[in-house]
Amino acid sequence: MVGMLAAAKAGHDKDTLYIIIEETDEYVWLTDGKYRPVAKPKKKNKKHIQIWKKENEALKELRQKLEAKEPVRDEEIKRTIKLIKSGQVEE
Repeated sequence: MVGMLAAAKAGHDKDTLYIIIEETDEYVWLTDGKYRPVAKPKKKNKKHIQIWKKENEALKELRQKLEAKEPVRDEEIKRTIKLIKSGQVEE
């Protein structure tokens, strides 16, 4: 799941897009690069997120970095989410 897009299904952040940067059995840690930077991700129960199946080149590169445990900058995450929201995706 690391490197995938997810939207919050409930709470004050409902429908906010995040990228999963870490995962355990029950929880995921989410970041949007702006309000939730990589240094302070949001811990969320897996039941409370909706995985998005959208994909683009920037997201693929970001996923590879996260899986390889390479450092990721907030700017990369913001850019990736912005590109997805603007419709530059491959279904």
